Amino acid sequence: MKITTLIEDTVNTCQTEDAGCGRQKNVQAEHGLSFYIETARHTLLMDTGASDLTWENAGALGADIPKVDTVVISHGHYDHTGGLLGFARQNTHAEIYLKKSASGNFFHGERYIGIDKNILKLPNLHLIEEDEYRIDGELSLFSNITERKLWPESNLVLTERIDGKDVQDDFAHEQCLVITEGEKTVLLSGCAHNGILNILNRFREIRHAWPDAVISGFHMMKKTAYTDEEIRNIQETARELAKLPSEFYTGHCTGKAAFDIMKSIMGEQLHPICSGSVMTL
Repeated sequence: MKITTLIEDTVNTCQTEDAGCGRQKNVQAEHGLSFYIETARHTLLMDTGASDLTWENAGALGADIPKVDTVVISHGHYDHTGGLLGFARQNTHAEIYLKKSASGNFFHGERYIGIDKNILKLPNLHLIEEDEYRIDGELSLFSNITERKLWPESNLVLTERIDGKDVQDDFAHEQCLVITEGEKTVLLSGCAHNGILNILNRFREIRHAWPDAVISGFHMMKKTAYTDEEIRNIQETARELAKLPSEFYTGHCTGKAAFDIMKSIMGEQLHPICSGSVMTL
């Protein structure tokens, strides 16, 4: 399968020697994430970025947006859904999959970071309530990630407003996409708000195996310096991931500082993504 990063927070940060990554000119960066995925049976999107800049990049990258048949939204934040209405103006036939709980009112402090509620009016929208949902033999979704091992501390500033009261977001609205093509299995998560280790343990609970590749933000980015405890948590996460047989591709909310810490432990098992990067798996 071929996975093209339509948009990510950085551009031209992936080096040509990095496995699975390639440079692409005339693309831009924006805080958000969207993948254009070509498999044996599907042309699909995982997330749609923060705005219609995603589709400008898609044009530069040669992505055929009208050909897309499936859209999976990882969770209910604007930087993963902001391009969805623009997508729907170009493509009226793709089936769109969103957790029903992703329609909530999500905030970062007093700033609303949830979805545009007009998304809920899209005719091809499927609001998923199941913890495990099979689209077909190639695509499936899962959620209900309740373990809290090394849960990202940056989650603590994110809330859901319910009946006028802000409560800690538990990220029940986060869902992961699993693509199975032949004997290869790829796991995609938008931000891994539930913690990448917990997501992988949930995957193993369902599949009784580890994925061949994992593509996800790790939600470790901070605007201020890490505390000693946060650095230890990043290192511990990297050590745990390094024990697995999977290859890892990350960016967006991971942040360069966390990536560099993890790379020093994981080596060639960890790869960066950026706007325009291409992964052939």
